[in-house]
Amino acid sequence: MAGTAPQRTDAEGVDGGVGLTALLVAAVRAIETHRHDSLAQDPYAEHFVRAAAACARWPVRIEQVPEGDGDPLWGRFARYFGLRTRVLDDFLLRSARADARQVVLLGAGLDTRAFRLDLPSDRVVFEIDRAGVLAFKQRVLTDLSAAPRVKRVPVPADLRADWVSALTAAGFDPAAPSVWLAEGLLFYLPGPTETHLVDTVDGLTTPGSALAFEAKLEKDLLAYRDSPIYVATREQIGIDLLCLFDKGPRPDSAGELTGRGWSTSMHTPFEFTRRHRRGPLPEPNDALEGNRWVFAHKRRPSR
Repeated sequence: MAGTAPQRTDAEGVDGGVGLTALLVAAVRAIETHRHDSLAQDPYAEHFVRAAAACARWPVRIEQVPEGDGDPLWGRFARYFGLRTRVLDDFLLRSARADARQVVLLGAGLDTRAFRLDLPSDRVVFEIDRAGVLAFKQRVLTDLSAAPRVKRVPVPADLRADWVSALTAAGFDPAAPSVWLAEGLLFYLPGPTETHLVDTVDGLTTPGSALAFEAKLEKDLLAYRDSPIYVATREQIGIDLLCLFDKGPRPDSAGELTGRGWSTSMHTPFEFTRRHRRGPLPEPNDALEGNRWVFAHKRRPSR
């Protein structure tokens, strides 16, 4: 696949930097959608890819990739994202069908869960991301005449700034149970920012709430610079993930939540590969080796 123009790390929309990774995830969701053994369906993903000049030549079907599933980016890495989408879909649906009345997507990107998941009709989905990302998403969805299945509230805000005021002004109720997703987000943030974000979620949630996020446990991210996934992502589409990830020490957010009375569990993606019988398995020099998916539930006080 042809490379893109040099990425801009300060891009406001989806045409560079971290914003471009939202298009990468949309592209692999499109590939997953068209697989005969798909784990997750997103009929909107392909349209996001085709609407952005930066990725006009990216594949949206595995049949468009010469090496097919043997391609480290559009094969193995795409399978990873497809599996992650399914696992977090299941977590969100379980939480929303139980206690959670509100859904908060932190760094929502091109997430379309409000449009494609069978959520209870009285739930509300808050999507927090930068204004440029949400505006691009809205343009594409409007062109498709797409209608959300539940109330959807875009919240234009930078997670490095005061997003809490924007969220509460948009109607979020801290007294009602909520479910939060931080999908592919935290490792782009400096450690102190992650800690502040997790502290804030704890302060905005009531018992019965839930949180899922993705963590990376590598002590040295650059040790994996020549791994097939990172090399293919750099060379094929011009995204250097290791330049975008924060290099500082990562906080133990799962341990912090446990200390505050949440029940937490941490899993490798490979556990879910074995459960669903689809997805990546460990390999040498594996950029996915340190990835963990964390699921947390805020317990009710014991009587």
